[in-house]
Amino acid sequence: MLTDPQNNSLDWEKIAGLIPAIVQHAVSGEVLMLGYMNQAALAITQQIGKVTFFSRTKQRLWTKGESSGYFLNVVSITPDCDKDTLLILVNPIGSTCHLGKGSCFYPASCDWSFLYKLEQLLAKRKTASSGSSYTASLYASGTKRIAQKVGEEGVETALAAMVNDREELTNEASDLIYHLMVLLQDQELELSKVISQLRERHQR
Repeated sequence: MLTDPQNNSLDWEKIAGLIPAIVQHAVSGEVLMLGYMNQAALAITQQIGKVTFFSRTKQRLWTKGESSGYFLNVVSITPDCDKDTLLILVNPIGSTCHLGKGSCFYPASCDWSFLYKLEQLLAKRKTASSGSSYTASLYASGTKRIAQKVGEEGVETALAAMVNDREELTNEASDLIYHLMVLLQDQELELSKVISQLRERHQR
């Protein structure tokens, strides 16, 4: 789980036995929280696959979500170049912040994390009544109509580019991406799968 498998290569002495751990959403890229780990906390995190910190106020090990059930499931753990800070990629269960927010740094957000949140919203609209929103009505119209909309928006995006209309290109590209994401949800295909495919092609 730790990208650097030599746990003892971390510079524990430099940081007085407590290493800062930045927790980041593995899909959206949103920074969720910052905590501190001692060697025992890191060992337990690797063992159970759930982020565990050393609480400086309670002076004990603390697994995030142990009382709320909102765990941070670990995807990877990577040390920085100085071996004195960790970046932990996670798939969170529920909200991370004790105030009910997705991130302890709310409302700070990056553009890419918005796409993830939009995808989550589109997924919820699949089960909504057709009259409740345009998205829900699209799902109700069926795959053929959704695919048709993607085609229409693709043509309109290309035409906007041909006439060098940047404002219209922005509008049409937004429509295209939105309808494409609806189509992916209709086909039960997450955007992360497409990104993985692009990454794989890039690495060839």
